[in-house]
Amino acid sequence: MNNLFNLEGKRALITGATHGLGMAMAKGLGDAGAELIINGTTPSRMEKALDEYKSEGYNIHGFIFDVTQEEKAEEYVDKIEQSIGPIDILVNNAGIIKRTPLKDMKVEDYRKVVDVDLVGPFIMAQKVGNYMIKRKSGKIINICSMMTELGRDTVGAYAAAKGGLKMLTKNLAIEWAKYNIQVNGIGPGYFATSQTEPIRKDGNPLHEFIKSRTPAGKWGDPSDLAGSAVFLASKASDFINGHILYVDGGILATIGKPAGED
Repeated sequence: MNNLFNLEGKRALITGATHGLGMAMAKGLGDAGAELIINGTTPSRMEKALDEYKSEGYNIHGFIFDVTQEEKAEEYVDKIEQSIGPIDILVNNAGIIKRTPLKDMKVEDYRKVVDVDLVGPFIMAQKVGNYMIKRKSGKIINICSMMTELGRDTVGAYAAAKGGLKMLTKNLAIEWAKYNIQVNGIGPGYFATSQTEPIRKDGNPLHEFIKSRTPAGKWGDPSDLAGSAVFLASKASDFINGHILYVDGGILATIGKPAGED
């Protein structure tokens, strides 16, 4: 059974994996045996991340490029394939969010969110996918969100992009299944990262809302995503295609409960 989840001999490219959820998923893939390649856009953050990965014993490579720039993305995918080796697993994790009411949002900001969260994954999937198609083998995991299914005040651009990413995932799966490529998604709920640390305090309205709204009654730990990433990257998911796996503590299963109800 363990062989179903063994990634030894596999090579995984995880975008935006210099910190947070991307780093947690990358470490999970590395723990399962994969050689890791991470991407980022900030040199200082990349240097710090590589030091952490290497100190913990991961086989890791890092590259600085912007996934929304098609020519650069293609250049680096070619470089990785030729200098390191075939990319067996692509995790499209890089993303941004801008919290602005839609009535006030500038078109350029809306376009930027869609560019990073939806166009970037398409560019990376196409560039890496062209190699996977030739090899007739590959796993692509697009990191979606609960906002793939739900709306919420001030995150309209993010929700629109993540909803689109769900349909991109399904259409890539349909077109590339015949090449033995599985394209799936992971939809994280609310996680305890360094970015959410300032609001994870008793009495904070959003903190209290998330605890009460989540049937598990807590924030997720980033390491909770590792298992789903390994599953969708491994032989264990060879007949799963076009699926979005939500890792959310059960939020999407409920409409919530009245205030004061246990």
